[in-house]
Amino acid sequence: MTASDVVGDLPRRMVVERVVDTRLPTRHGIFRAVGYLDRTGTEQIALVYGEVAEFGTLARVHSECLTGDVFGSTHCECGDQLDAALDRIVEEGSGVLVYVQGHEGRGIGLLAKLKAMRLQDEGLDTVDANVALGLPIDARDYHAAAGILQDLGIRSVRLLSNNPKKVEQLTRYGIRIGEQVPLLVPPNPENLRYLRTKAERMDHLLPHLNQVFSGA
Repeated sequence: MTASDVVGDLPRRMVVERVVDTRLPTRHGIFRAVGYLDRTGTEQIALVYGEVAEFGTLARVHSECLTGDVFGSTHCECGDQLDAALDRIVEEGSGVLVYVQGHEGRGIGLLAKLKAMRLQDEGLDTVDANVALGLPIDARDYHAAAGILQDLGIRSVRLLSNNPKKVEQLTRYGIRIGEQVPLLVPPNPENLRYLRTKAERMDHLLPHLNQVFSGA
């Protein structure tokens, strides 16, 4: 076994298994859809555009969000970020988006996320809502995402993300982050408080909110 066969402290074959690779036309462009099973048996997918490089590939690791990605919820910015990331990758001419299932509600699951959203409507912020439910603030793990990137031959990325903890985890699992590329989308009245909490309590890099709250 060589160093390239290891993601973090586990062999790559124990992290993800590639199952299928097929063409996927979308409204953003034509991608390759590469399907995987991770070590928990969860189905995962990467959308690959163009010829990706071993180093410096533009990449987005996007957490599953049914309400935002599918139903267009304005409570979060997830759906807008998904569209913006795919558009950015196509504009770049190459890149990859890893869509991580099992990350719903920052890893607490769909029903728990809906309960947390109800608590937010009652006045709690997104951090305190999870705590009130006895759940982690962020339970996501990026081991499978790192394994997918390495399976695709990618060793370092320019990561489309505002979340420093995502950078830390991917780095821990063997993916070098050459640059953290902001993925800022315009806020709306429904998600302003949510985004402000992410910036102030979860260290997300959201400098565009300063103009909104300063009244500029």
